[in-house]
Formats: sequence, structure tokens, C-alpha cells
Amino acid sequence: MNLGAFSISLNVKDLKTSSDFYEKLGFSVFGGDLDKNYLIMKNGNALVGLFQGMFENNLLTFNPGWDENAQKLNQFDDIRSIQKKLKEEGISLVTEADESSSGPGSFVVMDPDGNTILVDQHV
Repeated sequence: MNLGAFSISLNVKDLKTSSDFYEKLGFSVFGGDLDKNYLIMKNGNALVGLFQGMFENNLLTFNPGWDENAQKLNQFDDIRSIQKKLKEEGISLVTEADESSSGPGSFVVMDPDGNTILVDQHV
């Protein structure tokens, strides 16, 4: 099972302060919009999403169908097949993608320690 590009999505108190900090660590703005309260920062293959007021806790995020440059992959595991496999493995989902749909979708699972994992397909 290939989950696609990985990033950490951080719940930040002040987006501008956080983006300034990550720029000092060598990250640059790769995507997002300061006016929409989120930025995606990149340093090499490392991706950090900064989100102000969008969710409560930090998230591990996977994007099936994308590489770390947000470029569509020719072959990838669709979110619905990943979701089905996890359910077969006995993993409970917090939210689910509509299995009758195609294209973009997402689901959320919690790891055994309570960490939130967002699997978010954009293609």
C-alpha cells in the first residue's frame, strides 16, 4: 500500500510567526495562502503544513496520487482501496471517504497513541 506524499500538518497559533520560523530553518513557501490561514513549507523533500484555526491537533498527512512536489503520479493506490484494506485489517476509521465516489476524497484514522492521521487524495 502506497500512501503517497507525506507531510506533517501543524496547528499554529500565528501563521506569520510560524512561517518566519520555518524559513529560518531553510523552508520556503511551496503552497497555500496566508490570507486563507495556511501555508505549505518545503525544504528538500520535507513538507510542513502550517494551519491556523483549521483543526485542533497536529496531523500526519498522506496524499495518495501526489509526489512531494504535488505532482500527480501515473500510478497510485486510490484512497478508497487504501481505506478498504485498512478496514479489512481491523483499523477503525474516524471519518471515511465515500466508497461509491471517485477522484478526490479523504479519511482520518487515529494511531494507537491518539495521533491523528489524515489521508487526503486531491486527484
